[in-house]
Amino acid sequence: MRLRSAAGLVTILDGITLDVPAGQFLAITGPSGSGKSTLLGLVAGLDRPTAGSIRVDGIDLATLDEDGLARLRLARIGYVFQSFHLIPTLTALENVAVPLELAGHAEALPRARTLLAAVGLEHRAAHYPAELSGGEQQRVAVARAVANRPPLVLADEPTGNLDSTTGAEIIALLVRLHREHATTLVLVTHDPALAAHAQRVVELRDGRVVADRAAVAA
Repeated sequence: MRLRSAAGLVTILDGITLDVPAGQFLAITGPSGSGKSTLLGLVAGLDRPTAGSIRVDGIDLATLDEDGLARLRLARIGYVFQSFHLIPTLTALENVAVPLELAGHAEALPRARTLLAAVGLEHRAAHYPAELSGGEQQRVAVARAVANRPPLVLADEPTGNLDSTTGAEIIALLVRLHREHATTLVLVTHDPALAAHAQRVVELRDGRVVADRAAVAA
């Protein structure tokens, strides 16, 4: 994967081959600039590779146009961002309901309310993002990511803007949802302690895989 910069083409990911079995909890670690977030963006179809191929649930992303990628993300991929990315003019309940409504779910709001209850925020349903703490916003984001029960959940530094205690709660929530729904969970983190919650840890450095091992706590 290469990106053009003022200095010319820069290689972000170089010669990576990675197979993630269905239902696995994989942590991707490495220092800043190692290519972690770029890799996650490629898997989500948010970026296009300059070489190689990416398959999600058997689908070659290169065969999809932007509409096709959007439909794939809606049905098969949940994405949790570090900075939450909630819609500020919608309540917590409405934010969670968005992917359900886009998917044509007949009971979007009741389903969204159930999801908020699952992340412990049923009492905050009518609050807007600005009225929520960082941890609460991330809980809403997690509920939104799993709303359509996607087989794949991607989490990009989901605790990066949170204190250690709240971050641990978010990781515990992701792990619980992963186990309850048998989803494939790919977590990007620079924190080895968080990565230890995974079944498998892949370490990137300078755009290459330098380690691929079972997590100590797995």
